[in-house]
Formats: sequence, C-alpha cells, structure tokens
Amino acid sequence: MSKENRETESILPLFRQLLEKADNLLNRLDARAGYAHGECLDEHIAFQWRAQNGTGYLVPVKHPHLVDSTDLIGIHSQCAALDRNTRQFLQGLPANHVLLWGDRGTGKSSLVKAMLERYTDKGLRLIGIAKEGLVHLQEVAEVLWERPEHYILFCDDLAFNEDEPEYRELKAMLEGGISACPDNVLIYATSNRRHLMPRQVRENRYPQNDEDELYPREATEEKVSLSDRFGLRLAFQRISQDTYLQIVSHYAQKRGLSIPTETLHRAALEWEASSSGRSGRVAYQFVADLAGKIALESNF
Repeated sequence: MSKENRETESILPLFRQLLEKADNLLNRLDARAGYAHGECLDEHIAFQWRAQNGTGYLVPVKHPHLVDSTDLIGIHSQCAALDRNTRQFLQGLPANHVLLWGDRGTGKSSLVKAMLERYTDKGLRLIGIAKEGLVHLQEVAEVLWERPEHYILFCDDLAFNEDEPEYRELKAMLEGGISACPDNVLIYATSNRRHLMPRQVRENRYPQNDEDELYPREATEEKVSLSDRFGLRLAFQRISQDTYLQIVSHYAQKRGLSIPTETLHRAALEWEASSSGRSGRVAYQFVADLAGKIALESNF
C-alpha cells in the first residue's frame, strides 16, 4: 500500500467522526429552530423557555412535576381564588394575571402546578420562564398567539433589583405595552416579596440633603406599579403549629406510616425546631426522611 493510501486510511475515521458530529449539531439546531416556533406544543403539557445568545426557544418538560391539590393544606382560600381565576381563563372569560407572594415553603409554586394537574384535560399548559427569559416575553406570546390551548407563563421565585431590563418587559406585558397580550396567555408569578422589588426606609421620609431624591414617593410608586399590574394578588403567611401537624399527618397517612399520632407529632416538632421554620415544605421533608429511615431499618 502506498504512503498516500495509508494516510487516506488513517484520515477516514476522523473524517467520519467529524461528519457525524456535524450532523448531530445540525439536527439539534433544527430541533431548536422548531422549538422556537412552537412546533413541540402539540406533544407536551409543560415547557421551559430557554434564553440563550439574545434569543430563546421552548424546551419540552417530559416529566412535569404535577401536584395533587389535596396535598395543599392550610391554603384553602388561596386555592379557591386561583382555581376560580383559572377556570375563568379556560372558559374564555375575563381573568387576571396572578402574583402569589409570601413566606417561603407555604405552597405558592405547588399551587400553580396543581392547576396544571387539575386542568390539563381542559387545555391548560404551563411554560416556565426564568427571570432572564422575561426579555423575550413578547416573542413567547407571538409563538402562542394562534394556539387553541391556554398557557400560563410561570415565573417562579421572582424578584428584581432596580433598573433590570426584565422588570420593564414584565410591566409592558402585564399592562401598558404597545403589543397586546394574547387572550390564551396569563402570567402567574411567585415571590417572597409583596412588591417584587426591595424597599428602603429612606423612601418613606422627606429629603434631608442634596443627595436625596426630591420626590421619594415617585420612586415608591414606580416599584409598587409592577405588583399592581397583577389583578389578583394572593398572600401566603407562615402556617400555625396545628396546620403544620395536620400536614405531617396527611403525608404520613399517604405514605402508609403506622405511627402513633403523639409520637409522630413530637418528632415533627423536633424536626421543625432544627429546620428553617414551620411550613408545608418542612412537613413534607420530615415525613420523607422518616419514611426513608423506617424503610431502611426494615431492610436489615
């Protein structure tokens, strides 16, 4: 075999690998282009908007976290209000964008996901949008405009600092922008902050020197105006001890744990004392730990 043939034989495997990688890359780019135009919307019920390099595209969530609303104990009024708003939305009736705000671990995100579980067969769909993706809100709206389904744009754990561009885009989409929001799109956002932005004490006092803002109330109005654009605002407060123990008993029963109530509650209160506070999330974590511990011990 000549030297040229030997060199050709050695190069061919590398060339085939390069062709295969190029083909895979083109396939991914084609899929991403399709996702950007909503071609995956027929096949899934939940999606994530992925922002990248100044644009974005939809990524299907193949295994969405669906929450059973019967697990949401202690937030009956909030659940009823969000359910009513969602049913109005699905029936083509007037409905509001919703801000769910309050203490951490109190069921804000779970309640939104419970709506998806409850109304998937009615055409409800969920699209998660992180804060950096909010600059593409109008782009997302255009993808969904002619769709027969109803979409909740889910902005979880939302908070802003001043002068962030995403803040302006969200305000425009909620109300006040040049482009309209489609009738089949609502925004449900969760936050630990009532007004989504930090508030300072100095905003509530008169100017005291040349560096203070002349009209501090105007700065306050600017911050409050974002949360005001959510027509429905649901507050979530830290739960009582009785509610916490009720949630613990619910999850213990659901997992089939046969433990005397007094023993279960005593252990739950000890767990709470060493955790970040009393909440439905802490109750779930306690029961998960307890169930795992019992199962592990039974295997020996």
